[in-house]
Amino acid sequence: MIPVMGLHLADVDLTTETVSSPRLLLRPWRDDDAAEVYRACQDPLIQTWVVAVPSPYTKGDARNFVSVLAWTERKAGTGMQFAVVLRDSGRLVASAGLMRLTGPLGPEVGYWVAPLARGHGYAAEATDALAAWAFDHGFRRVSLLAAPDNGASCRTAERAGFSPEGLLREAETDRDGRPRSLVLYARLAGDAPARKFG
Repeated sequence: MIPVMGLHLADVDLTTETVSSPRLLLRPWRDDDAAEVYRACQDPLIQTWVVAVPSPYTKGDARNFVSVLAWTERKAGTGMQFAVVLRDSGRLVASAGLMRLTGPLGPEVGYWVAPLARGHGYAAEATDALAAWAFDHGFRRVSLLAAPDNGASCRTAERAGFSPEGLLREAETDRDGRPRSLVLYARLAGDAPARKFG
């Protein structure tokens, strides 16, 4: 694992780490999650907003994600991708991760929510849980990026206690090669906590 100065990760095995919240368990991805990932990533909204998701999205892409891509940062010690499942049923509802643990803006949260699971606040709850995990391990700041016209993602950030800090003009390229701006959100360890979930 790559050491991070001043952080409390020496005793953390990122390859097995889980995070929980009142309704959710964020656990490492498993090979048997591929079918659900494939179904979720057929969604046009996921393909629009998450440019890292291939389009069209194949069953091979899903298998590669759960068995290879989702493990890259965990094995390198630079981040964690999680399957977000309901604690009571184990049903997969979302993907969430803490990326760039060694980044200058603090770790960055990213997520998508399966279409049938939207409208229940799962992304905000997972984002809040990931921020709390980061603060418990010595991080002072967690960041999140969302396109300004992705209203659902912006609302998720704010519901999870993140504040907008500015617009990163033409910070990424969309799937059609057009530049897209992103709103930079952040939550600091000393900020008021998000409202309770569950």
